[in-house]
Amino acid sequence: MDAAAPVLRVDIVSDVVCPWCVIGFRQLATAATELGVMLELQWHPFELNPGMGPEGQDTREHLVEKYDTTPEQSKAARENLQATGQELGFTFNYAEGARIWNTFRAHQLIDYAETFDRAHHLKIALFYAYFTDGLNISDIEVLTTIAEQQGLDPTEARRVLESETRAPAVRQKEKAWVDSGITGVPAMIFAGEHLVVGAQGIENYRKILTHLTSAEVV
Repeated sequence: MDAAAPVLRVDIVSDVVCPWCVIGFRQLATAATELGVMLELQWHPFELNPGMGPEGQDTREHLVEKYDTTPEQSKAARENLQATGQELGFTFNYAEGARIWNTFRAHQLIDYAETFDRAHHLKIALFYAYFTDGLNISDIEVLTTIAEQQGLDPTEARRVLESETRAPAVRQKEKAWVDSGITGVPAMIFAGEHLVVGAQGIENYRKILTHLTSAEVV
């Protein structure tokens, strides 16, 4: 990126098991690259299923219960996500028997990683771990391994997860976003004031970035 390229802060409220959060981020990143805009990203925690038990739930069963989808609708939705992901260079693998997991530990790890400026890298790694590799991102062993792969001290990462020292702060952050009116993700706040909810597509993100980095706005 050019040193003189415009820089725009984007706060992204999202969950690790939200496929449209992956898609929205990659659409935004693509638009920014095309325009030569540098993004200053800050990820924030949100749980789609805060009551999910440690054993997780079969993904198909979960979708039927939560959204009342038929098997045919579920299959079509998965195929749509896979096709959209492929266009953006991201692989969604939906194997038979795949499960959805509680993400509170993952958010605690991301919060810890932020101390070392590794939150973004960890967030992306967790997206791949869950959607592409089908890993249990609520499992401490899995999370510790991913933390180490992203340059964090695995021993300290394990201690943080086992002691839950980050739990109160993460709960407070989640509540703050819900209290502010965020009910769905991805929720992106551009330049601290412009809220956009849902994956908008590359063209729409291009328009948003162009408008917010124009001379009249900045």
